[in-house]
Amino acid sequence: MHVLVVEDDARVAGHVVKGLKAEGWLVDHVADGRQALFQVAAETYDVVVLDRMLPNVDGLKILQTMRAAGDSTPVLILSALGDVDNRVKGLRAGGDDYLAKPFAFSELLARVEALSRRKGVVQETTELALADLQMNLLTRTVTRRGEPIELTTREFALLEYLLRNAGRVVSRSMLLEAVWDYNFDPQTNIIDQHVSRLRAKIDKDFQPPLLQTVRGMGYSLRAP
Repeated sequence: MHVLVVEDDARVAGHVVKGLKAEGWLVDHVADGRQALFQVAAETYDVVVLDRMLPNVDGLKILQTMRAAGDSTPVLILSALGDVDNRVKGLRAGGDDYLAKPFAFSELLARVEALSRRKGVVQETTELALADLQMNLLTRTVTRRGEPIELTTREFALLEYLLRNAGRVVSRSMLLEAVWDYNFDPQTNIIDQHVSRLRAKIDKDFQPPLLQTVRGMGYSLRAP
């Protein structure tokens, strides 16, 4: 399941993003209202967690724009404005639920899960595949052309992220945040090392190669 977190408070955003990832969600995060409008137009999400007060474009304006464009993605509003009048404004603007700050992550998670069910998401995908490369998320196994491939825990997480974004170019910073939980570049070649090892396992003895390096941009898992 794919969720967008729109929150300009770095501490709150970090707490929410880390918690949702730990629950197996694919999470994107933006801290700016204008960027949030771009994200909801460019990507499809199961749930949006939306801060009420944001730089450049207010959360309620984002909601109104989404609904006017026919976007029915469930939205959970987060706000320090927790009185009845503000909750009513948020729901009338198109919000599906409203959670006042401060909040317990367990409650936020329960509300996000409830909104995803409302959209009709019954269960999370348990298998990912590209060409003859297959990953089973339940058994934690990977095969290519039916042959088992042994991966470390980190390599498995790296391949899972690449498979979930198959056909797209993912940057080093995206991989650092998603797989290593870094929101900064530690100035090491950690990404290059792991990608090289992963490529040796999934491509070396198989054709065609699937894991591509996109010079100056990042990496992409794609079938020719």
